[in-house]
Amino acid sequence: MGNRKPASKKDGKSGSFSRYIIIGAAAVIILAAVIMINGINKSSDGTGSMGDVVINKSEISETVSFFPVKIGKTNMEVMAVKASDGTIRTSFNTCQVCNGSPWAYFKQEGNMIVCQNCGNVFSLDMIEVQRGGCNPVPITGNNKLDNGDTIIISREFLEKNKGLFPENWKSR
Repeated sequence: MGNRKPASKKDGKSGSFSRYIIIGAAAVIILAAVIMINGINKSSDGTGSMGDVVINKSEISETVSFFPVKIGKTNMEVMAVKASDGTIRTSFNTCQVCNGSPWAYFKQEGNMIVCQNCGNVFSLDMIEVQRGGCNPVPITGNNKLDNGDTIIISREFLEKNKGLFPENWKSR
């Protein structure tokens, strides 16, 4: 009897412990993935997901709101305003004719905007509607996503249009 090994007892503790380790490791991986995805979706320039411009429609009024964007070394700006019919109108804050000039941007004066390069006066209600001539470059419906609460202008679209803004472009 002296050489006999004691019978092994399986109490299930080692199997349970392994399961806790696996569950804990999976939770850590999921948490890390969530943190990484949230970090990727936030940009450092105050824009939305992946550098998109996100406009909260409830914050737009008859006073023009400006949304600065930087694509590489190029400073750009998007304008949004509520027109008299209640629609939200968007455009780039640069003039279609003067856009090669660093002063080709608009300032609001009453219910009009004024090109700071040539002095052309333009009605707020015509933003995004009128094309050609000395007025803001429109950002029309097919170049933005309106999901009801917000308007999203993609970084890809912004990048395609950065040539409208010279590197020495001034803003308000």
